[in-house]
Amino acid sequence: MKRLSLWLLLCCLAPLAQAFDLQQLSDQLARPEVIHGQFIQEKHLRALPQPLISKGRFVLAKQHGLLWLLQTPLQQDYRISAQGIARRDGDHWQMLPNKSAGAEQNRLFLAVLQGDSSGLQRDFELSLSGEPTQWKLTLTPRSVLLKQVFNQINIDGGELVQRIELLETQGDSTVLRMQEATSAQPLSEAEQHDFAE
Repeated sequence: MKRLSLWLLLCCLAPLAQAFDLQQLSDQLARPEVIHGQFIQEKHLRALPQPLISKGRFVLAKQHGLLWLLQTPLQQDYRISAQGIARRDGDHWQMLPNKSAGAEQNRLFLAVLQGDSSGLQRDFELSLSGEPTQWKLTLTPRSVLLKQVFNQINIDGGELVQRIELLETQGDSTVLRMQEATSAQPLSEAEQHDFAE
């Protein structure tokens, strides 16, 4: 009898255990106000035997956008927000043209990190598996434009996004690893200034 009641209890709980859905993932990723971390980006090009590797740090602020601070192989700072993409030029930020494939990729990247699943669902079929502490989200392009650029995008994470893989139609791919991410630290004065300018 004990076994039967345990089995019934497990059967009742099983749907609850599998109920991690896109809305919960969005809520989870949107929770932190500010995230600081490091990144390693590997660009795998068909024409090159070794990937191009760049490293740096990032600051994601829910109300402002993303600071993408490239440190190697060259130093270059970018700010990605709802207004578009800006590059630091000396003491000022210079807005970049918004019509490139890179601009589209950065807008997508911001939506992923901020957990904007409604924004992603406009452009992609989303498939989520896993649980809040270890999940995988697969994005398959819907629009003709995106289908020309991407075959698929794979995102892995736990509390925060940990890895993003972009598989391009031409055979190239990009892997982004987000490391040492923390939501415990508020924006510094310099970061606030960078977002406000």
